[in-house]
Amino acid sequence: MIIQKNTDTKWWKNFIIDGYVQTLEETNNQQSDHHWWQHAIIYQIYVSSFKDTTSNGMGDLDGIIAKMDYIASLGVDAIWLSPFFESPLEDMGYDITDMREVDPTFGEIEDFKRLLEIAHGFGIKVLVDGVWNHTSDQHPWFVESRKNRDNPKADWYVWADAKEDGSPPNNWLSAFMGESAWQWDDVRQQYYFYNFLPSQPELNWHNRDVVAELLRQAEFWLDLGIDGFRLDAVNFYIHDKHLRDNPIRPDNGIFPDGVDPNNPMVDHMFQYNFCRPENLEAINPIRELCEHYGDAVTLGEVTLCEDSIALSGEYVTGENRLNLAYNSALLVDEPISATLMRQILQKVQTHFPDGGQCWMVGNHDYGRLRSRWTGVNAEGQPYPDEFYHAIAALLICLPGALCLYQGDELGLEEAKIPKDIPEDKIQDPFGQALYPTVPGRDGSRTPMPWSENAPNAGFSDGDEPWLPIPQKHLRQAVDRQNADPKSLLNTWRRMLHWRKRQPALVKGDVKLLDTEEPLLVFIRQCKFQQLLCVFNLSHNPTTYDLSMHGNYLAETDLGFEFDLEGDTLKLQSYGIFFANLSL
Repeated sequence: MIIQKNTDTKWWKNFIIDGYVQTLEETNNQQSDHHWWQHAIIYQIYVSSFKDTTSNGMGDLDGIIAKMDYIASLGVDAIWLSPFFESPLEDMGYDITDMREVDPTFGEIEDFKRLLEIAHGFGIKVLVDGVWNHTSDQHPWFVESRKNRDNPKADWYVWADAKEDGSPPNNWLSAFMGESAWQWDDVRQQYYFYNFLPSQPELNWHNRDVVAELLRQAEFWLDLGIDGFRLDAVNFYIHDKHLRDNPIRPDNGIFPDGVDPNNPMVDHMFQYNFCRPENLEAINPIRELCEHYGDAVTLGEVTLCEDSIALSGEYVTGENRLNLAYNSALLVDEPISATLMRQILQKVQTHFPDGGQCWMVGNHDYGRLRSRWTGVNAEGQPYPDEFYHAIAALLICLPGALCLYQGDELGLEEAKIPKDIPEDKIQDPFGQALYPTVPGRDGSRTPMPWSENAPNAGFSDGDEPWLPIPQKHLRQAVDRQNADPKSLLNTWRRMLHWRKRQPALVKGDVKLLDTEEPLLVFIRQCKFQQLLCVFNLSHNPTTYDLSMHGNYLAETDLGFEFDLEGDTLKLQSYGIFFANLSL
């Protein structure tokens, strides 16, 4: 249903026939100048926690196949799979021993081929994780590299002599362990560099042979027919050749966004061990390779830096850089307000003038969206359920692509240690090293609750999942929300499918309007549609004057309530209003 502002009949007729309906047809005919990934909704699947079909307590590739109809029902354009490659699983697959083999825990290569075929049959693209910053210390490349200092792979990793007193070469700190990022190796009698775990030695991206071999690994998956890569830790590839010390972060220095303030790594500026300017050139061959495979996308993770919006913008600026990049802008643990969202949107417009932004609101490395944006709002009041429905609507209206992490569509809360996950069940090495100072990442990795009343919430028929399933997640299970038209899951579905039918959201620009708290107002616009988006990001009711917008058609089929008195729009707590404006 739509509400029309009272005006002449001719405008109504022309708007519907010549504008709105024609827009949907024209959008489908104009894809030649528009890439699918520019506006994609990418659903991240953490394979270990999605669906177990072998009763071993770990999710697998067949589990994804079994739930492909659910994924399709969401209305997403693509899935991004966390690593399923051969690995000792010390970091849940981000420590790889063979980049071309499927780890038996998750299945085999034929399972992946079948998954790819079925996903494509649903019209869903498939991205795999390109973990090319480091390998496992059990990888054959590293095993050979550590043998001596003159073997063919001696320079494939970052090795350095100790200082005269035997201490590490410099002051670089590990992002996970909070201690020196250098590990002594008794075999080679040198230190090797790692940014995450000692079992994840850094590949030497200054070595062209390393880059060439990584491209061959990527080519293998592209030849199978995947639709692109999510590039893990892409801003970590290049280190300072001279191994200079990182400067100490001053008391008034810029604090890195998206980093736990209790992590010891923040004591230093991130200047020499990663986020190097040379990295922007190092990524060129990846983009060039993917260009040979049609519309294969490169999506880079650019986080753990002082200004992730600005830096991620650099990663997509220019034809030889990445297609998309995401940052830490919305991975914050603070109240969400209209002012904050407006500031972020303005900054993104500045640093992504030609697009390439991918919004990230949660993933396997950060706390659950609902638990980061919870507690109290900017006014000191608890967020009601309506807030999370409003956030779903807001996120699908932002320009660019969006990553949606499994379970966030259900509104899952963070699993807490020790209440939901006993200390002896902590799996994350980051959490094992720093808990309780830093809780780690297990809280966002617990298995998907498929069924409220089934054993293990329908995730596994085995005795025990690899991580416990919190009792509080049962009331948010998929089957329970499927049955409730007003559930958050169904709001996400409704909004994602509606988004596909709005040309301005698919390929339009954004025009931010100057409004005060608590209103966030912008117009998404393209040649065929102008869509007014009004969000009350407050616990309190508010009003908005629509008279400045002329003729409009209000959207009423999305389940969001509002009142109109003439041109005065009245929105309740966390209320939303959409309207098509006259072109």
